[in-house]
Amino acid sequence: MISEFRAFIFRGNIVDLAVAVVIGAAFGAIVTSLVADILTPLLGLIGIPDFATWVIKVGDAEMRIGAFLNTLISFVMIAAAIFFFVVKPMSMLQSEADESPAGPTEVELLTEIRDALRQNAA
Repeated sequence: MISEFRAFIFRGNIVDLAVAVVIGAAFGAIVTSLVADILTPLLGLIGIPDFATWVIKVGDAEMRIGAFLNTLISFVMIAAAIFFFVVKPMSMLQSEADESPAGPTEVELLTEIRDALRQNAA
């Protein structure tokens, strides 16, 4: 049973997934810092205020509308940061890699093999 568990743990997918989670968490911290420390302060320059103090009282309860709006703005900014700083550059790199000259197709290779075999047979 231990050997089966070991085989399960060291399967490529599990290790790859563990690495992806760790790198994803570290990257999430970088993106969160980018948004909180660099992009969000820039919102003040264009007149978007900090909504954190906006509260609506309903009886004894408080609906923290401002906190929700701040979270929503943060989400949109994180999505934009990921799109413009990760997705777009990666797609440009991907398109550059796709533009590289492709080798011969399978049909072309098979034709070359056939012709070489005919030449050797003759």
